[in-house]
Amino acid sequence: MSLRSKLVTVFGGSGFIGRYVVKRLAEEGARVRVAIRRPDEGLFLKPMGSVGQIDIVQANIRVAPSVRAAVANADAVINCVGILYPRGRQSFDAVQARGAEIVALCAKEAGVRQMVHVSAIGADAQSTSHYARSKAAGEAGVRRHMPQATIIRPSVVFGQEDDFFNRFATLASLAPALPLVDGGKTKLQPVYVGDVAEAIVRALENGAAAGQTYELGGPKVYTMREIMELTLAEIRKKRLLLPVPGALLKPLAFAMELQPLFAPPITRDQIELLKSDNVVGEGAKTLADLGIANPVPVEGMVETYLYRYRRGGGRFEPRFS
Repeated sequence: MSLRSKLVTVFGGSGFIGRYVVKRLAEEGARVRVAIRRPDEGLFLKPMGSVGQIDIVQANIRVAPSVRAAVANADAVINCVGILYPRGRQSFDAVQARGAEIVALCAKEAGVRQMVHVSAIGADAQSTSHYARSKAAGEAGVRRHMPQATIIRPSVVFGQEDDFFNRFATLASLAPALPLVDGGKTKLQPVYVGDVAEAIVRALENGAAAGQTYELGGPKVYTMREIMELTLAEIRKKRLLLPVPGALLKPLAFAMELQPLFAPPITRDQIELLKSDNVVGEGAKTLADLGIANPVPVEGMVETYLYRYRRGGGRFEPRFS
């Protein structure tokens, strides 16, 4: 369908992926209702559209009444909500499993015809990772109520505001060595956040995408060691890359999870995730099936924001602030 003048509710629109989705929807002429827990944190989105085009409302996907209000009269719903580690009531199950199902159920009750749900490559009900199991449960819940929903499964997503390359660059700026979990052999296929947002918008516009699952990966597969080496090259620092068995790293990760002041650089659950490759599966529908033939490569893009970690790199100015 054409998105012009359509009302699209975006849950998690102020997040990393969500803000790019909001921008693309506004460019397509859609009316965008951004549903987030703290509306004041989404005010920076308003200048992305015309006056009145982007509305910010309060909603918590753990609380059904707020979700019902957010999806009322919407033509389509996009769920971009996800967490990398649990904090308090924001648990994997509450947000990525039950929360996703609540969004789908409320969308169905409101008569919403289209939905796009952002999951992740590696979503697996049998995984040893709680994150991956909750993603699989979220997909199942969405399918239960909105079988016509499109599910988007990105690999690791990169971009100016990412918590991937930025995290490694920050660690390299503080520590003399970087750990390589189980030798850094895990494979990943980083995908640019702009390509993910484009895929989500095209899934809404393309009727053939209804009920389909797409796995999104960039043009190149890397090992974790190669990711670390690339990051160090971009920030022009030399650090020891130290292979560490995941089992030995877990006690340290547990200690970092307990402190409340900052996000842990790695968690025990993320160590479990690194036991499996995170790449597009053979035979999966991909970016190409949504008409995105030339995804943005890591090289050339990460230098546009990792430069700030170099000595004398200058002031960093995020794209959305």
